[in-house]
Amino acid sequence: RERHLCHRKHCEKVKKGIDVPCQKGDRRFCEEGDRRFLSKRGSASLESMDQVEQLLARLQLMQSGTAAEAAPSEQQEQVLSTVDLEGVAEFIKSGKCKKIIVMSGAGVSTAAGIPDFRSPGTGLYDNLQKYNLPSPQSIFEINFFLENPKPFFVLAKELYPGSFRPTLSHYFICLLAEKGLLLRSYTQNIDTLDRVAKVPDDLIVEAHGAFHTAHCTSCSREYTQQWVKDIVFADEIPICENCQGYVKPDIVFFGESLPKRFHTLSMADFKECDLLIVMGTSLAVEPFASLISRVPEKCPRVLINRERVRHQVDSILQMLGIAQGFDFDSSNKYRDVFVGGDCDEGCLKLAALLGWEDKLKQLVASEHAKLPAPPDAKPATTASAMASAMHFCSDIPTGTADKEGQSENDRPAQSKEGKDGPANAGCATESGQAKNLAVKEQTSPSND
Repeated sequence: RERHLCHRKHCEKVKKGIDVPCQKGDRRFCEEGDRRFLSKRGSASLESMDQVEQLLARLQLMQSGTAAEAAPSEQQEQVLSTVDLEGVAEFIKSGKCKKIIVMSGAGVSTAAGIPDFRSPGTGLYDNLQKYNLPSPQSIFEINFFLENPKPFFVLAKELYPGSFRPTLSHYFICLLAEKGLLLRSYTQNIDTLDRVAKVPDDLIVEAHGAFHTAHCTSCSREYTQQWVKDIVFADEIPICENCQGYVKPDIVFFGESLPKRFHTLSMADFKECDLLIVMGTSLAVEPFASLISRVPEKCPRVLINRERVRHQVDSILQMLGIAQGFDFDSSNKYRDVFVGGDCDEGCLKLAALLGWEDKLKQLVASEHAKLPAPPDAKPATTASAMASAMHFCSDIPTGTADKEGQSENDRPAQSKEGKDGPANAGCATESGQAKNLAVKEQTSPSND
């Protein structure tokens, strides 16, 4: 408001033929108004104005009826020589692609031994029923955690860093960083395997948090990963030394906000992106899923996944710029490439086209040799259940757990399975640095 009031007065004088600078000279006062405006409203304001301008442009196209028929050559610049993986590799090798963003989900970690969510015998539903939770996701609801943190920490003991080794996909991201091509790696996973693979910390954005740090849920005092791990591995619950509140790893639970780092960096990063690589995610959860729409319209986008996702978006929403899905098949496609199959396979294909295949394999072998061997595979273990749970949690909206306080987009989809049984009764607590974590596991028949 301040900016436009100032600039309007200046423009009125100019229209009258009065040749005067804008208050303090040129547009400096207007820019000063911008800064004051942004300090009050936040840095998203100008980007929102850009989005409004794009929206108006699309509305004009809709009214003229030309938007649907507009060819890519008329509307967008195609930077790929061919719209396939070979064209992507050629673009990277050309030297014009200098800022690559990777978005990853649970699929990049399945080769590490972390199973999916619904597999019979090893999925979350099958392995969490013994805790008689109100619902499988209750173990990741902040309100349930504050009432009964025992189930979470029993399972967390099995997932702490050290149980799994990074996959080839993680090392491909690391290789991008080594070559100075990685602008940022955005991950939904909380397994910290990006860090284990030695992707630089400043290039990682853990959208749904991780075990890397922990905070007291009452006074917000920070604790290290090792401090929490020592207590959890002693079969006790971490208790704050300052206020006796529960100490929770910085994993985003239902009812908690996403990390500030996610919002801050995503606002700037995606506008600068030259190439977007999306791997192993269903893109079903906001706001992570909509990040693919924030890159410039000419920016190529690659999806490496077992199945196509986000390719069927409501045409009206897409026209308005509210949601932009992938376009893999139309005659007008110009930037979106789908690579079907496992993430490791897709990364290896791209590495081979870039001439990095041997380097990537050597990196995986040398780094795995430095890490302890993973534990022997055990069917239906709590480790697999926890891993499934945490990756499932990364594919569910992270809004508040209370139905009344949720927006429609923040609510997790209702499970088609029946209720899983009554909730655990609250357990008596004791004061001190840690509380006993022993849990009597109760078996109950499946309600699926």
